[in-house]
Amino acid sequence: MSIETLVIWLLIGAIAGWLAGLVVKGGGFGLVGNIVVGILGAVVGGWIFPQFGVTLGGGIVDTILFATGGAVVLLLVVGVLRRA
Repeated sequence: MSIETLVIWLLIGAIAGWLAGLVVKGGGFGLVGNIVVGILGAVVGGWIFPQFGVTLGGGIVDTILFATGGAVVLLLVVGVLRRA
């Protein structure tokens, strides 16, 4: 993996985690936490959305939206597990 790829992953993770933190109440975890949530959300979103046939055409915006959606799902699941 090149340095450029790593930086792009970190930026997309940070953006997706930050956006998911805005959507889900109490979901903000600081910069490092948002990056982790965003990257994990990208994995979740990259798997879930194609299972339902959802595609947005590709590109960076598509990646950020999928990662944000996955991060929101991840934060909601974590929130439910915390209450249980």
